[in-house]
Amino acid sequence: MRKLFGTDGIRGVAGEYPLDAKTVRAIGHALADHLPGGPKRVVIGQDTRESSEWIADMLAAGMLEAGAHPESAGVITTPGVAYLARTQGFSAGVVVSASHNPWRDNGIKVFGGDGYKLSDQTELGIEKEIFALLESAVTDGGAGKFSLPGNAGLQAAYEAGLSHPIAGAKQFTAVVDCANGAAGAIAPEVFKRCGLRAEFTHSAPNGRNINENCGALHPEVVGKEVVVRQADLGICFDGDADRALFTDSGGKVVDGDAVLLLLAQDLKQRGELANDTVVATTMSNMGLEIALRESGIKMLRAPVGDKYVLEEMKKSGAVVGGEQSGHIILARESTTGDGLLTALHVLEIITRSGKPLADLVAGLKVFPQTIKNVRVREKRPLDQIPEVQAAIRCAERELDGSGRVNVRYSGTEALARVMVEAETKDAVERHATAIAQALEKMLGA
Repeated sequence: MRKLFGTDGIRGVAGEYPLDAKTVRAIGHALADHLPGGPKRVVIGQDTRESSEWIADMLAAGMLEAGAHPESAGVITTPGVAYLARTQGFSAGVVVSASHNPWRDNGIKVFGGDGYKLSDQTELGIEKEIFALLESAVTDGGAGKFSLPGNAGLQAAYEAGLSHPIAGAKQFTAVVDCANGAAGAIAPEVFKRCGLRAEFTHSAPNGRNINENCGALHPEVVGKEVVVRQADLGICFDGDADRALFTDSGGKVVDGDAVLLLLAQDLKQRGELANDTVVATTMSNMGLEIALRESGIKMLRAPVGDKYVLEEMKKSGAVVGGEQSGHIILARESTTGDGLLTALHVLEIITRSGKPLADLVAGLKVFPQTIKNVRVREKRPLDQIPEVQAAIRCAERELDGSGRVNVRYSGTEALARVMVEAETKDAVERHATAIAQALEKMLGA
């Protein structure tokens, strides 16, 4: 049973288990022990949280104990590390980031030398060794701390691999919200090279303002800026820029579902949509499924988490997949969600079509949907809680094909997420509230 790795690496409050110094060092040691033979080079990147640097240093110290050779890419996006791992001869890539979480949290994400996230089986093996190291006190949280030197050439290599001129981009102006995160270190150079006239906001990190009232968690913020500055579109990233959301020139938010529709229709039109298939998740709106079907495109649903989207893409041969939250995977070019890559593709479609973003996504008719988060004290199996199951069954009976219910635990936070969509807002709110109240009663923190 997994105890450390969630759906997107190891997460926690920085300085507290499992992100205390001793455990972080053990994580670095255990990871190095599970690398294939050879030089065991590991690239480490980080976001802008004040805890990211010491966590990266402690990971490096543990790796050195196990004979690995860590190298720092400094502040860089999560997909940037995945790219470097697979193109620069590294055995693995590690990112110190908690993505969209608040600044007090942090996390450790690991990619293999192929740029893909580790399998569940590999993560379980690493976990087993971490616990053994902690019990044997082989690692120490303080002695022999290593200060990881940076390598600016690694960041430049990712920028070069991502960037290319986009014909017609100069006629557009975008407001780009970097969420005071890793995108601020990469996006200006990338958009400059592609020719976009970009105005950057929330690109002054202080260690504690990452994701704070900005970025992909608050796309309406960049939407307002787009209207005020009379720009053509807005782009916003989360803390580690593995996802992106957009707004049109009127400030209306364009989420991951709309981006999936846009990309899929463009690929199909150009004869490049493998098997005419797209992979979304259980959280994607029914409206997306209908719009894709009308375009002759099949939509498969995977569990939430870009890791599981990618697994389904490999099974089906799909070349594009993603999540409503803005994680988009373009399998021919990347092994993970890349917000900057997604933004470049959206920009290319806009310039090639000559149409504004609002027109390009007008075919998506969204069913009313709500997501309610309930903070929980434990994550008991939902099928073992009769009160919760009764509320879910009641909603499903009433909706009966005209809506959907999805209740799951967050893979990165102590939350239960209740998603309900239906033809009317009244039905959505009524059923979501009933289920959330049942969860609060039985599991509320």
